[in-house]
Amino acid sequence: MTINSHIERFHGLPVVDLRNAPKDEDRPAADAAAWKIGLDYEDEQGFDDAWQYFLDTVDTARVTAVVIGNWSSDEPDRLEGPLRTITGSADRLPALRGLFVGDITYEECEISWLQMCDITPVFEAFPLLEELVVRGAGEDWDGNGGLALTPLRHEHLKALRFEAGGLPGHVVRAVGACDLPALERLQLWLGVDNYGGDWALDDLAPFLTGTRLPALRTLGLQNTVHQDRVAELVAQAPVVARLESLDLSMGALTDEGAAALLDGQPLTHLASLDLHHHYLTEPMQQRLRDALPGVALDLSDAKKWDDEWRYVAVAE
Repeated sequence: MTINSHIERFHGLPVVDLRNAPKDEDRPAADAAAWKIGLDYEDEQGFDDAWQYFLDTVDTARVTAVVIGNWSSDEPDRLEGPLRTITGSADRLPALRGLFVGDITYEECEISWLQMCDITPVFEAFPLLEELVVRGAGEDWDGNGGLALTPLRHEHLKALRFEAGGLPGHVVRAVGACDLPALERLQLWLGVDNYGGDWALDDLAPFLTGTRLPALRTLGLQNTVHQDRVAELVAQAPVVARLESLDLSMGALTDEGAAALLDGQPLTHLASLDLHHHYLTEPMQQRLRDALPGVALDLSDAKKWDDEWRYVAVAE
């Protein structure tokens, strides 16, 4: 997964950018698309105008998925205002089940420049939401704000993904403290310290013990230079026995971490193991293939071994 192109599908539906959507009978039905609302560079209108156009021209009572693009037409701005506009329209979106915040490529804005805010109001405004993706975690230029979450209970959320070049430790801990009984898929792009990823390995414990998130079937702990250490924890984690998919991709995984996975608990029950963007030698890659013949194993995007400098897929 990369951030160099816009998503084409979300929540099982094709993404339709409202800016380019037909205005006549050729326009898709409201429930047949994931509607993208966002601004172009140097757009004269603001996000509130774009959102109001969405409310006025689409039968939002039938909309099941929404994708939020760039909420600023010039320099990056905090998400707080646009998010308040979105959550303030919750009564106009009774069927909303999927929300992607930040379908913004690195050419539009570096992920570390995306100025985020407390995302808790999304859970509170949309109690029937089933899928949430949030891209970015940054503060504003004065060091204020940034991605935040208050631990809560949400009955219906099935899929949650935080995409960041550096995921703050307080957010990782907040996710671990949430009560999400329906959550089946959790993916965390942990990132690097230079871009706010001050999480610690101990913060991952709630996802690994198997005592929380009873419905979890897919776990992604990705995009970290500490991927070997994460792999060592996963190799002994009780939760793995009930997973269908495991994702340790996008990071600096080396033979050391892969050996820990193979020497730990069995992984042959997995349907898929995603390790793409890695630093594995060819012999270790073959060892993985031989040990996991029935597992869909992604070993693509192999990087050149370098003991001094190994990088993650998404940082700045």
